[in-house]
Amino acid sequence: MNVADSTGRRLLVHLAQAQAGGRLPSVTAGVVRDGALVWSGTYGTPPVPDHDATDVQHRIGSITKTLTAVLVLQLVRDGRVDLDAPVSVVLGEVPYGDRSVRSLLAHASGIAAEPAGDWWERTDGVSFASLAAAHASAPAVTSPGSRFHYSNLGYALLGELVARVHDRPWAECVSAFVLEPLGMDRTSYLPTGPAASGWSVHPYTRELVPEPATDTRAMAPAGQLWSTVADLATYAAFLVDGHADVLDASWLTTASVPQSGSAGDALASAHGLGFQLLRGGSGTLLGHGGSMPGFLASCFVDRERRTGAVVVAPATTGFSPSDLARVLLEELEAGEPTLPPPWVPTTAVPPELDGVLGVWHWGNTPFVLALAGGPGGEVVATGPGGAEKWRFAVADGRIVGTRGYHHGEELHVVRRPDGSVSHLEVATFVLTRTPYDPDAPAPGGHPGR
Repeated sequence: MNVADSTGRRLLVHLAQAQAGGRLPSVTAGVVRDGALVWSGTYGTPPVPDHDATDVQHRIGSITKTLTAVLVLQLVRDGRVDLDAPVSVVLGEVPYGDRSVRSLLAHASGIAAEPAGDWWERTDGVSFASLAAAHASAPAVTSPGSRFHYSNLGYALLGELVARVHDRPWAECVSAFVLEPLGMDRTSYLPTGPAASGWSVHPYTRELVPEPATDTRAMAPAGQLWSTVADLATYAAFLVDGHADVLDASWLTTASVPQSGSAGDALASAHGLGFQLLRGGSGTLLGHGGSMPGFLASCFVDRERRTGAVVVAPATTGFSPSDLARVLLEELEAGEPTLPPPWVPTTAVPPELDGVLGVWHWGNTPFVLALAGGPGGEVVATGPGGAEKWRFAVADGRIVGTRGYHHGEELHVVRRPDGSVSHLEVATFVLTRTPYDPDAPAPGGHPGR
């Protein structure tokens, strides 16, 4: 199902404004909904004349980091790497080997942003051994976990970790464990088939100056890959739903939990486990922007709305592809709003919830506990005004928080000898049928008694 012509026109307008305002030779984008590319467009001089623009490769820069992160999270899932262990467990004595896998994924390790030596993005790369040797005596920038500090160098360490555990080059791991299962056959280490040339736009003469297409070698896990709008749309669909042969959706949810961020961004953005998080859409957009000399790109999804947007451009100028991706998603939602999942009735009430549903009071504040409906059996707790405050799910005989203040905490049902429910307890919160029920324990005693 494609978007309506009127929506397509408005989406194209945003591309046209970006191409003209950003002084781009061309810009190509795609919009994804429910796992399918529902719109694509290009504006400007076609990057490869007489060829489908969605199948033309562009360098995707730091979107590459998210594929490296997927490889690392696969190792964590499989028990081959500990997320909170130092990378020296795998890499041995290397510079910054005391930094944890988590801190490197989240750019909270405190190590240098860029590798020592010449500008790595515009020069031929070196081996990991040479890269490590160049940092043998280089100090860190900040202490681990003290602040967000974006580090390309950190992803060289993560890429080498992946290669060591699998005993094969990082590029082979990307192909075998991410690209092939997802069917992304137009994403590659070096350009293959129709590929755009990368350009720098002179700020005053407005002439195009060619940029080199380098092999960054040890730094490749930070930004080497080439891809197409069509392949990135496939990747966006994966970021929404997961894939049984890559990472399931629960791991993508884990990756989207904020780990670090800059106070200067005023909570507009953060970083999860390898992914950028931007404020937008239904709340948070998950993905990454990318930049390499001559190229700009972005890929972001709104997992709640099951939508995504990808953008590629063969030039480096004053233009934010991530901002454009966010605008495209907003335009899609404005013109063709997301349909909520249809409500379906509860099919069975778990026995653990016998006597649990209904009105409860935390102190003097009433909460309503009710099933959300459907087969999931989730309990939604709404407070005054009907706003959702907490959510719980029944799993393995336990009632455990899945959202809100009590996320991860167990809700204990305290029953009387006859089996009726006396009260509920969750992390010292005592919930009673009446305010401060005198027959139930109240931390600090009962007011007025």
